Amino acid sequence: MTDAPGALSPLDEAGIHALVDQALAAVADAANLGALKEVRIAYTGDASVLALTNRGIGALDPADKPTAGRLLGGARARLNAALAARQEVLEAEAEATMLATEAVDVTIPTDRDPVGSRHPLDVLIDEVSDFFVSMGWSIAEGPEVEHEWFDFDALNFDADHPARQMQDTFYVDGASVGAAEGTSANLVLRTHTSPVQARVMLDQDPPLYVACPGRVFRSDELDATHTPVFHQVEGLAVDKGLTMAHLKGTLDHFARAMFGPEARTRLRPSFFPFTEPSAEMDLWFPQKKGGPGWIEWGGCGMVNPNVLIACGIDPEVYTGFAFGMGLERTLMLRHGIADMHDIVEGDIRFSQQFGTTGKGN
Repeated sequence: MTDAPGALSPLDEAGIHALVDQALAAVADAANLGALKEVRIAYTGDASVLALTNRGIGALDPADKPTAGRLLGGARARLNAALAARQEVLEAEAEATMLATEAVDVTIPTDRDPVGSRHPLDVLIDEVSDFFVSMGWSIAEGPEVEHEWFDFDALNFDADHPARQMQDTFYVDGASVGAAEGTSANLVLRTHTSPVQARVMLDQDPPLYVACPGRVFRSDELDATHTPVFHQVEGLAVDKGLTMAHLKGTLDHFARAMFGPEARTRLRPSFFPFTEPSAEMDLWFPQKKGGPGWIEWGGCGMVNPNVLIACGIDPEVYTGFAFGMGLERTLMLRHGIADMHDIVEGDIRFSQQFGTTGKGN
């Protein structure tokens, strides 16, 4: 009797020998390292018959346990030795194949004046800027080390908002001057490009139509989809009579410019401190992996009256809309890039795939 489905009796000498013979045949038939790994998992993994059988030793009579231990120990030793020997052979074969296929002909002439390549993210930022300029909008820039008042207070973030906590925001040590009386004097690495919008509203009178591309910082770990330093583009329009319909039309036009004529956007109700009403913005993406579908692209909404008031604009006269999306995400969607590491690690071979290489660029 066994303790687990598929297990043998720990004392079934014939069955265990037959199992080992079957495993040794599979090891010998493994044609490459990948196949050998599958054999290893099948015959020595936690769910293998040998592992399940070994667990049954604990239920045996004390007098039978040494016999079962020697039997199963010998079986594992034979199998592990065969796996190690076969792995050594396959590794040698793989190395020989690699040396043959990846050999370098040192007699081939080389370019002694190699050229660089523009990063596709820089090219995308230029393309986005050109798009908004073509609509008559202005491009605005601002400091990356920003006053907390511009990054949070002017945008209707409460003092206890989670985004202001140190686990989300990079604060600059020793910054204690320059903010207006009654406001926080801390400096931060800006968490979005929205403070550029606040600066524009304070410096200029409506009507305002500005796009703000730039680098921002969040306290995120670098992984396949996140990075602590990334880029956004945010748009702001403030004028008389602007509505959500104007926002939706602008987003659809932008989506088609970035992703082709079939692209469009949809809005889902959400909440952001600086817009009211607010919405998550989804993109209809025909080239989505697995078939056309909706993918989250950014956030948007009508500018909160509190933000307009903080920036000296009368909300009884003017309304505005704002939106923002990540440029790394846009680049990944457009070109099927699966890993953020490819974008940030600076390998020129990545940039060269996008046709931005040459002495003339």
